[in-house]
Order: sequence, then C-alpha cells, then structure tokens
Amino acid sequence: MMKKTRTQSARTAPVAASSADNNDDVSERIRATLAAAIGEGALKPGTKILEEAIAEHFGVSRTVVRGALGVLESDHLLERKRNRGTFVAEPGIEQARNLFEARRKIEALLLELVVERATAEQLEALEKLADEEEHIHHHGDEKSKTVLSGKFHIVLAEIAGNPVLTEMLAKIVARLSLVMSLYEEDHKDDCGADHHRMIVAAIKEKDLTKAQQLMDSHLADIEGRVRLTEGHGDRHTFLSVLENFS
Repeated sequence: MMKKTRTQSARTAPVAASSADNNDDVSERIRATLAAAIGEGALKPGTKILEEAIAEHFGVSRTVVRGALGVLESDHLLERKRNRGTFVAEPGIEQARNLFEARRKIEALLLELVVERATAEQLEALEKLADEEEHIHHHGDEKSKTVLSGKFHIVLAEIAGNPVLTEMLAKIVARLSLVMSLYEEDHKDDCGADHHRMIVAAIKEKDLTKAQQLMDSHLADIEGRVRLTEGHGDRHTFLSVLENFS
C-alpha cells in the first residue's frame, strides 16, 4: 500500500508543478496587460481594479490575480486602500518631483555608458526610431503616439548595456506616465523627435557634455508640461470622470 502511495505522488507531482508554472505564466500576462494599459493611459490614476473581472477574463482564481497585482503594487503602479480595494496609483506632488529628479540623474549616467559603448549599427537604429516617431506623430492615431512615447529612452538605456539601470528607468518612466496623466497641463502628443535626433548626433560625435545638456533640456521640456500644485491632480481626476460620463 505504501508503494502505491509513493507511485501516485510521483505521478501527480509533475502535474502540480505544471499547474504552478501555468499560474505563473498567467500572472505575468495579467501584470503585463495591466502595466501596458496604465502606461498607455487606458487605466487612469484612481481607477479601481476589478479582481473578479480579471479572474474571469483570464480563467484563473483571484489568488493568481492578487499575485500579479502585488507585483504592480511593489512597482508603485497600483495602491491598495484598506477596505476599499486596489486602485491605479495617484502619485503625490513630492513623489512626482522625486521621479523627475531620478530620471534626470539616471539618463545622464546612461549617456556616459552609451557614448562609451554604442556601436554604429545601434546608433543607426536609434535614428530610424526617431524617424518613425516623426512619421507616427504626423500620420498615426492617438494610441500609436502614446505607445511610442518614451520608447527612444528605453532603447537608449538598453544600448548602455546595464540591465539594472534599464529596469530602473523603465519603472520610473511607467510611474511618470501616471504623473503626466494627473498633472499635465500643456499636452503634447510627442516626446521630441527633433531632440532625439540631436542627442543621437552628439553621441555620434562622442560629445558627452553636449548629449547630456540636450537630454537635460529635453527632459525639462517634458517636466514643463505639468503643474505640480495642490489640488491640480484632483481636478484632472474629476474632469476625466466628467468626460467619461458626459
């Protein structure tokens, strides 16, 4: 009888492992789906996350859903409010300022590595990306423009060859999408294709100081679109509700 039990356990173990792996895969799909929706502005700051709807859509338990939400909480894209549920995060003013500051510092450091390590082929790919930006901003739909925004900076980070810094920047850019959604006043649908071309030109010339100055000016332009004042984020949230229901 004991032998039979061991045999049964041995047979069921791979099934259990397979089920766990599948849950991990689905959890990652849920995380990626929500992160993309938040980054593209489809899920606005303050939007309640409906766990039951997600579980039904992906055909998994709410436990699996909560695992994905937990990762997004740790990345500060979601926030759990006691006895109310989980919501898309609403960054405060001080947090927004810290994010902008961190981005400037990281992008300056990344440029040091890019100037040192970038190949001619990689820089050519960056130029093509800037051309694609300009084309989409003139001919693309709003969703395409939103998806493209920020891509240049992530690709630039990848060229630097430091995955840790690339991950840090990607998370900061994702959180700044929430800041822009809440506080942006001077809305523009581009991330500066002309600025990007000038940055690439400076990198080609191995002129680090010029590249960093151009990047700093470019990021200052993005920061200049927001108004970080008390109540301004609340106003944007309220206006978005009016737009959705009127």
